[in-house]
Amino acid sequence: MTAKAHGNRNCENADVVGMWVTADGYIRQELLPDGRYDEARGNRRSAYTGRYTVTGNHLDYVDDTGFTATGDLRDGVLHHEHLVLYREAGPA
Repeated sequence: MTAKAHGNRNCENADVVGMWVTADGYIRQELLPDGRYDEARGNRRSAYTGRYTVTGNHLDYVDDTGFTATGDLRDGVLHHEHLVLYREAGPA
């Protein structure tokens, strides 16, 4: 998250913390409150890890290898490059 959103959440930044999954459940991206992410693909845990920042509804990702990507939150759906991820429902 951005420095403003990290720790002291700014109401201008979307609340994206939590688990996001593709409709088929193959890709699971956990956005952590400390600005880190951990993405699983199929049975491969932590396939991608890195950090992210949030500006408004826009996310910028930097993988631990240096690869960069972007995403946008629209109508409660996370559009991350070519992926569409939905917030995983928590326990009832």
